[in-house]
Amino acid sequence: MDVKRGKEKKKQHAGLVAGNRRATYDYAILETCEAGLVLQGTEIKAIREGRVNLRESFARSLGNELWLFGMHIAPYSHGNVLNHDPIRPRKLLLHRKEIDKLKLLGRSKGLTMVPLGLYIKRGMAKVTIALAKGKRQYEKRRVIIQRDVEREIRREMKGR
Repeated sequence: MDVKRGKEKKKQHAGLVAGNRRATYDYAILETCEAGLVLQGTEIKAIREGRVNLRESFARSLGNELWLFGMHIAPYSHGNVLNHDPIRPRKLLLHRKEIDKLKLLGRSKGLTMVPLGLYIKRGMAKVTIALAKGKRQYEKRRVIIQRDVEREIRREMKGR
């Protein structure tokens, strides 16, 4: 039984397709949630090939729904003329309570919803959406300086 559980855990974490490392640099992450995506045609095949870019994407609420804008899924390599539009808006699948909560928090000044990562879970594409607040330039510099100091401390402790 334990062997089966280990395999399930490996499958869940092995499906990371694309990440958005820039989001953690540009934004202070306040809250995250997992959402499904409504995909068309050959989009899931292109995602499985890893042809996804999340860098300029963001989520926004329209009516009672959340939509992901700016996510680029390149056309499927073995597709035909009926391939999908690479930058079309994609609907996010969340429970009503989660949508209402994100809409309410997202109305606050300076908060935005950005995707942190896209992965495959049980054969379905999922995206991690974060409610985030933009960092100022001096905050970014402070993070870089702090990371350098911690790296130097680890280096000194390792050398002893």
